[in-house]
Amino acid sequence: MSASTLATLQQGDIATIVAIHAEQALHQRLLALGFRKGKQVELVRIAAFSGPLQVRLGTTDVVLRRNEAGKIEVCKGAGCA
Repeated sequence: MSASTLATLQQGDIATIVAIHAEQALHQRLLALGFRKGKQVELVRIAAFSGPLQVRLGTTDVVLRRNEAGKIEVCKGAGCA
């Protein structure tokens, strides 16, 4: 079990959202997109040259800026809930 942020995951990694540490407007936007505590996410693609990240939540793909992904705390491995 290891805690990190969505921005530090590698392509293909699957993790569970632990918390969202963002200002109110961004926090509400992420909730509307489906980013919720306990939800499983997969990092599908990392764009070149520090570009955005493509993340899969269930059957939905979302593209996030790296600084936004850095505000989403995730946990990889067994024992995350």
